[in-house]
Amino acid sequence: MLLFSTFGRYLTKRFTRAILSVFTTFFFLIGTLDFVELMRRAGDSPIATTPRIVQLALFRAPAVAEQIFPFAALFGGMFALLTLSRKLELVVARSVGVSAWQFLQPAAVVAGVVGLVSIMIYNPLAADLKRKATALETRLFVRASGKSGAPQEIWLRQRSVDGQAVIRAAAALPEEDGLSQATFFVFNPDGSFKERIDAKQAVLRPGHWELTDARAISGSEEPQNYTHYVLATTLEPEQLRQSFTPPDAVGFWSMPAVIDRTQRAGLDTTPYELRYQSLMARPLLLIAMVLVAASVSLRFFRFGGVTRLVIGGVAAGFVLYVATQLSEELGSSGIVNPIVAAWLPAALGTMLGALALLHQEDG
Repeated sequence: MLLFSTFGRYLTKRFTRAILSVFTTFFFLIGTLDFVELMRRAGDSPIATTPRIVQLALFRAPAVAEQIFPFAALFGGMFALLTLSRKLELVVARSVGVSAWQFLQPAAVVAGVVGLVSIMIYNPLAADLKRKATALETRLFVRASGKSGAPQEIWLRQRSVDGQAVIRAAAALPEEDGLSQATFFVFNPDGSFKERIDAKQAVLRPGHWELTDARAISGSEEPQNYTHYVLATTLEPEQLRQSFTPPDAVGFWSMPAVIDRTQRAGLDTTPYELRYQSLMARPLLLIAMVLVAASVSLRFFRFGGVTRLVIGGVAAGFVLYVATQLSEELGSSGIVNPIVAAWLPAALGTMLGALALLHQEDG
């Protein structure tokens, strides 16, 4: 098998070096641009010193750079194959009977391993750093300036012994597990409407919500005002924090537990299921990118037309990436099953890349 031969190990090193070089270059550019933007914003915050801004940029960069793994596989694969072709190394390999499918084995293995490492090691680290970046950014730019930040409503759903409730809040309380300007739409166990409760703030305690300055409105009684009001709940503090934590801030290994807790609380698990399946499909997506790169990078330089093929390969890679994002949007909206939305672009990209190679190669 070529993969374990001397030539196979040589190709493995070339592909690994090319993919990691492209990823490192993009990572550096992302970190630099983000640092410049953060320095521009630092003028509004007296505590946003340069060391803090550098720390924030380093915390934010891994999560943003995670999106470029497919492009690292595409551009790295194209660069490695074009270099081998320009130096006639692929010509020599073909002359001794090595087919394209054989010398693409190392590339596919490298792409798959990079994908596995990215979801098992890189993703949990990036997710943890993103959570720290969010907390640091809030401390530097929101609390320090005295602003409340961009308005963003929070919607939750809970189950309890009293039935279900839909919760709407203006924001999360920064210092404890709670919500500000919260509205509870409470339903009876049979699904009929019971009451609406508006509260200045709602703090989550073990087994119940503690509402402050609440006003209860129902269809059978006059509106009642309460200084303190207690409402049963099965939500836990971790579930509450998770409900306004974006899926990309949850690490790969933590995702199954988060999905299980969210499902038991009666909340929507679609975004987390989609994110989990997308991570699982990433190795296959990177392999698809390598096949796309190979379909436009195996032409001999002396035949000409290499530039046009390279442009076509870049365009095909971007189309595949856009298709992946579109599929994920359909999955997050509930139109498409999360498993289908996550795996379909990678599977189609792999099959189309293999089909293009079959059209060009004799096997």
